[in-house]
This record gives sequence, structure tokens and C-alpha cells, in this order.
Amino acid sequence: MHVALFTLGGTIAMAGTDGSAAGPVVNRLTGADLTAAVPGLTETGVRLRVEDVRAIPSADLTFARILDVVAAGSRAVAEGAAGVVVTQGTDTLEETAYLVDLVWPHPEPFVLTGAMRNPTLAGPDGPANLLAAVRVAAAEPARGLGALVVLGDEIHAARRVRKTHSSSTSAFASPDTGPLGRVVEERVRILTAPPRHSPLPTPSADALAEARVALYPATFDDDGALLAGLPGGHRGLVVAGFGVGHVSSALAPTLGALAEHIPVVLTSRTGAGPVLRHTYGAIGSETDLQRRGLLNGGLLDPYKARVLLRLLLASGADHARITAAFAEHG
Repeated sequence: MHVALFTLGGTIAMAGTDGSAAGPVVNRLTGADLTAAVPGLTETGVRLRVEDVRAIPSADLTFARILDVVAAGSRAVAEGAAGVVVTQGTDTLEETAYLVDLVWPHPEPFVLTGAMRNPTLAGPDGPANLLAAVRVAAAEPARGLGALVVLGDEIHAARRVRKTHSSSTSAFASPDTGPLGRVVEERVRILTAPPRHSPLPTPSADALAEARVALYPATFDDDGALLAGLPGGHRGLVVAGFGVGHVSSALAPTLGALAEHIPVVLTSRTGAGPVLRHTYGAIGSETDLQRRGLLNGGLLDPYKARVLLRLLLASGADHARITAAFAEHG
């Protein structure tokens, strides 16, 4: 049995400094370096086929780059891989994992992992996370679950996981559901299995470049003047509203006017819980905004809603298809 490992840099691969006496760490470690630093990896019986893709910070990852890795993962599965593991920085991990989940068509697990503590520090978490990710990618119980995020021996569904702390080794959580399972004493335990959605088509790089989607957070005492330039070069907008999906009464007409021209998706900026549909009726409430044409993002946080909307737009989805997709995924 073998698992395909693709490396993309990030904290898990950092060692050494930028050249100054006590400078900040930079990407240094290859996939071979990473695997060599993992105690017990050989004892798993899983062979790794390692490909170093590009050692860059996760802030520099793009839709096109991640979709290229998905294509490489598909080729690896066709060649007999039991699963795929990707190492990357954690800054955008919740977004890249969700993008993978939306398009991954195989039952073989696609597992993403990283590290919060780099290898130059005491107690780096990268080796343990990589070991757990390999175990999950090769585990029969993980088949059919789509893209998974594995850190701290917890197994999270890509569509629910969030980075909830800037530096803690327990930064990743799934606030609405909790983890799907855990790695316990070398065994992969899946405790709950959410339903899978049919994979979405993978758009071309050119189509992605044209499908720009803006994200706008509602804030205290904001009149929405920053939205004056939309739609402009953007084909969609995600609004991170207050609480259960509210904005100020001053902002509501602006969003309604935008929704006449481009898809506008309403989400919550809170980090957990759904956008409601018909509880509040004041101007700027979820009911009012939906009446003005905004789409309900459901349980999707703003960052994942942006990923879904951009993928749909790049794939040529019309308004009816976008509405249906958010009803299904949200």
C-alpha cells in the first residue's frame, strides 16, 4: 500500500533562518526531510511517494495551484495510491481544504495537514501531524469522506474546519460539529460521517482569473461606501453579516442594488452557527436581505462561501444553479 505525499511549504517545512544571526525561519525542508523526521512512519507499513510541489507560504497559494495538486492527486489514485496527503501552511488551510473537497471525485481520502510550531522550536507538531495524516489517508474507515484536515490527532471535515487561533497548536476546530474522528493508539477512529455532495466541475485557469469574488464584512457604523466600486471587476460578493445574518439599515439598499447585477451571498462573521431565514424582519435583517435578492449562505463561513461562489462562477453556473448550490452546501 502506498500514499502520495505532496509538499507545499509552510511552517511544517521551515528550518534555518533568512541569513541574519537570529532571523525569522524560512522554508527549507523537502518532503524527504519531512518524512525522515517522523518517528514511527516506517512502522505504519505505508510507503510514501513524495513530490515536492512548491515551497511557498500558504498566503501565496491560489485556486489554480491547488487545483493542479488535486489533478496530481487524481493521477496518483489512478496509479494505485490508497490516499493523498498534502502538507502546507495553515494560514489558508481551511480554504484550500474546502476547495479540494468541492472537486475531489474519488473515495480515496485527500488529507491536508500542516504545523503550528516550526521545527526550530521545542516540541514541533509537524512530525506528529504528518504521521496522523498518513494513517488517515491509508485507512479504510476514511474512504468516501472527501477532503479531510488532520492536526493534533483530530480528523476534521474540510467544509466545517476553522483556524480559531493564530498560534496555538490546538488552533483547528469544527465549531458547529466537532471533529469527525481521531487517531487513537495508531488507529483511525471515525465517529461520524457527514453526507457527501457530488463533485463540482474543475474550471480552467482562465475562467478562474475572470471569476473574481469580493468579501465584505459588516462592521459597526458602516455606510457601505467601500462597495461603491462593485461590481466593477468582480462577478460576485460575499457579505459577512452580523450575528445570524444582519447588516445596518443604511447598508441594506446598497446590497440589494448589487444583488440585481451579481450574486451576493449572506453569511455570518461570527465563525459558527447558521444564517437564519425568517426570524427577524427589520430593515437589514436576514428576511429583508433575502427579499432584496441576497442568497443565504447557511452554515458556510464567509471564507468557504467565497470559495464556493468563485468555483461556481468560474464553471459558468447561472443564478439558478448558484442558488441551488448554496441551498445544498450551505
